[in-house]
Amino acid sequence: MSEKLSDYYKQILLELGEDPNRDGLKDTPNRAAKAMRFLTRGYQESLEQVVNNAIFESDNDEMVIVKDIELYSLCEHHLLPFIGKCHVAYIPTGKVIGLSKIARIVDMFARRLQIQENLTKQIADAVQQVTHASGVAVIVEAKHMCMMMRGVEKQNSVMTTSVMLGQFRKSTATRTEFLKLVKS
Repeated sequence: MSEKLSDYYKQILLELGEDPNRDGLKDTPNRAAKAMRFLTRGYQESLEQVVNNAIFESDNDEMVIVKDIELYSLCEHHLLPFIGKCHVAYIPTGKVIGLSKIARIVDMFARRLQIQENLTKQIADAVQQVTHASGVAVIVEAKHMCMMMRGVEKQNSVMTTSVMLGQFRKSTATRTEFLKLVKS
């Protein structure tokens, strides 16, 4: 773990008027640095590592959906969390991806400083890249602490973003089927 990052957290505590040597804060700079490394571990991962060759031959050419993948990310504007769920669908063209790999792709991008709009697109593009699917759809629904804890302080707001690629964008019927299945 970076000693430099711990030192930065110590300086933040000092700037806030706190005493980093008081009992409750003695190890806080180290714990905060460790937590930040964990929360941004997506920077240390690549798509190839995450997928780990878990692409398999399949005759299936029907929609595959993974719903309600929980996600935790940090808003790049305030470094505050946003928490929600992601729904991912794709239409295979001879290959399918291991089920857990979709969740791992979501985590890899969520564990970076983000805005939700970009996160949604990054997930869709990555699934498209590794599966060569005829279509990919991603919806992210999240609550943003930067909007709940500060600023307008709206506790019940949920942001929804979507990206539709290929058949999900071209075909109203395919998009409608996906949206119905996600809401069921």
